[in-house]
Amino acid sequence: MGEERSFFNEMQDEAGIPRAAYEQLVSWLESKPSNFLNRKSREAETIFRRLGITFAVYGAHEATERLIPFDPIPRIISAAEWRRLSAGIEQRVRALNAFLHDIYHRQEIIRAGRIPADLILQNEAFLPEMVGFTPARKVYAHIIGTDLVRVSENEFYVLEDNTRTPSGVSYMLENRETMMRIFPDLFQMHRVAPVEQYPDLLRQTLESVGPDQGKSDQTICVLTPGIYNSAYFEHAFLADSMGVELVEGRDLFVDQGKVYMRTTREPKQVDVIYRRIDDAFLDPLTFNPDSMLGVPGLFDAYRAGNVTICNAPGTGIADDKAIYAYVPDIIEFYTGQKPILNNVPTWNCSRPDDLAYVLDNLEDIVVKEVHGSGGYGMLIGPTATKRQISDFRKILMANPSNYIAQPTLALSACPTHVASGVAPRHVDLRPYVLIGDQVRITPGGLTRVALKKGSLVVNSSQGGGTKDTWVLED
Repeated sequence: MGEERSFFNEMQDEAGIPRAAYEQLVSWLESKPSNFLNRKSREAETIFRRLGITFAVYGAHEATERLIPFDPIPRIISAAEWRRLSAGIEQRVRALNAFLHDIYHRQEIIRAGRIPADLILQNEAFLPEMVGFTPARKVYAHIIGTDLVRVSENEFYVLEDNTRTPSGVSYMLENRETMMRIFPDLFQMHRVAPVEQYPDLLRQTLESVGPDQGKSDQTICVLTPGIYNSAYFEHAFLADSMGVELVEGRDLFVDQGKVYMRTTREPKQVDVIYRRIDDAFLDPLTFNPDSMLGVPGLFDAYRAGNVTICNAPGTGIADDKAIYAYVPDIIEFYTGQKPILNNVPTWNCSRPDDLAYVLDNLEDIVVKEVHGSGGYGMLIGPTATKRQISDFRKILMANPSNYIAQPTLALSACPTHVASGVAPRHVDLRPYVLIGDQVRITPGGLTRVALKKGSLVVNSSQGGGTKDTWVLED
């Protein structure tokens, strides 16, 4: 692993000595023949192909269905590190749900001057239709993916909060199952916290927020935009794992304020919809009238309390990148505590002083679209050409409020199987949080890895891969 580095290496210290959590993995790897990882990578790829674990790439010239590259070397997190991370994540998701309830009700945080009114009220992710409505158990974001990056031994930052329809959990589950099949001996050497109960916990969470809490048999469905969506594999996987129906908008209808699912026999009333389509397409009578994906009358049935939608419409305001800069204030305002996990320092380009600083330092920082995702529409200054920076400067100046900027972090690196052997590659982590009758955090999450040497972009749509994440138990 002799690459130059000014980043935190999770497997070994500066002297090349393995860190405690990685000691057994290092000695195990050293005991294997040189072609071992090549062979195991091919084995894993065969498993993924057989299962059909693909994602769609929009706008790609080649085939749109791709296999996500899988790295067979696990990322390992110690029990003590995980305790701190999970405490910080729980604090954050509780505060974000309190924030969502507040801005759709009394708006105390605006009155207190802690967040500018227009940042919320003029935001396209804010849904006026949700004002005054309280969902079951006051939970708005039931499924959250919190993106974390590590920069040193004890420093983790939250990169973003995915409170709308976070994806990737199926890869976390399939990565684990594949690892257990190809490396059973390595599992026996470690006490790895399980993740395979996630579908059961997801179902329990969804049942706990049904409109009729006394009903023992809640009818749940997963609402998908259909087979052409990039995460369709995951929609089908989760519905199957939970033992619930996978439906499209045309499979549901509303009658007298209640939602029903068409079946081969008679229609069946639906209690909880885990939706994987965006707000705008949920109900053509309330939102986008051209939507063919949603269910006419769904939003009125929801407001009447006859069905629960997870995540609630309007939760996108909590993961808006302009709001992100205020999350530390949001945590203090609703919990009275300092944040356990810090934000990345952020410049909001809608502020003239911040914009001036960003324009002067484009070659050193990362600029992102406020509503962007998947690594699109962003500038990574240190790796951009002069032409790219010049072009981006014009786009930024034309619409500054559409962008935020952050320093380029030295993301931590993990050992990764590459063509030349084993080398450090930069990673992030998306733990998955479920919120209903309680907060349930799956130990670990999805580690995404930038497979290109020196790259900081981990998104699968931009050439990144994934790893299994092991949280060690005490």
